[in-house]
Amino acid sequence: MSSKIQVAALIGALATSVHAHGLLSAISVDATAFTSYNPSFQYQNPAPEVIEWSCPQCQDNGFVEPSMYTDVAKIACHKDATAGAKVAQVKAGGTIDIQWTTWPESHVGPVIDYLAKVDDVTTATAKDLEFFKIDAAGYEGGEWAATKLLKNNLTWSVTVPENIAAGQYVLRHEIIALHSAGQDNGAQNYPKCINIEVTGSGTETPAGVTADKLYTPTDPGIKVNVYSGDLSSYVIPGPALFSGATKPSSGAASSPTPTSTPVTASSAAVQNNAVSATPVASSTPSASAGSGSSAAEKEFTLDTFVAWLQETAGSSSNERRHARAFSG
Repeated sequence: MSSKIQVAALIGALATSVHAHGLLSAISVDATAFTSYNPSFQYQNPAPEVIEWSCPQCQDNGFVEPSMYTDVAKIACHKDATAGAKVAQVKAGGTIDIQWTTWPESHVGPVIDYLAKVDDVTTATAKDLEFFKIDAAGYEGGEWAATKLLKNNLTWSVTVPENIAAGQYVLRHEIIALHSAGQDNGAQNYPKCINIEVTGSGTETPAGVTADKLYTPTDPGIKVNVYSGDLSSYVIPGPALFSGATKPSSGAASSPTPTSTPVTASSAAVQNNAVSATPVASSTPSASAGSGSSAAEKEFTLDTFVAWLQETAGSSSNERRHARAFSG
């Protein structure tokens, strides 16, 4: 029996469901709650106007893979995302709390935040955005940044640098899942973009790069085996942190509260800042990002089990890295 068939058979025997990846469920800008985007909005007429960039292709909660890094429309704000129609005002030095609907514990990796200054965020396109990094956390104190986000009620806090110039910016918030990153094209990027307008007297205008220049598929922080080796030496991918940025975050002190009940495709008229994204099922405990490669030393979820089986069986790089590949 081939290794591929063995993997499929084992998954069929052990799995009853597939972990879902998250969407944003709530955004709080300087303590003011704003509506997050949900792919179901595309079925509403008129669609709610929000500060988050729209991504109809994100309905499957999928990811951007390394083979897409050179396509700025895919990697900037997720697959072919378009600018949000609203803008949230935040003072320089202020805080933006971003909450996800869910996140699988198996999807360990860094959390990174960027800003891109534009004249009008509501008309900007992916190719207009030149990002500079303002926040980055990887593997510290034996724990991944994504794990810290999960433990903090699925929330991450971003501090706007105090010294940047006033104006409109796109905030790019991203989790990079590394549970399958030991193989080619195995990392999974989940970028989300939010429109903000910064107020204050700052003067810094950091240079940035378009999103297709942020990463390469072979960066040490992109292609990495998180199940063995010295993870304390993990290198966060992307350009250097902006010198005026605050100390990298370790999660928010408090979580934003969704502004109303979940949205469905059949929802009636909505009010601005009064809709929350549709929650999805929560994740279950999974393998930690410790060292070692023996199955007996790990507690596996479906995702980490697939990744481990593929690694030990020598799966080809063009096989799918998610359990949904075996679910039909």
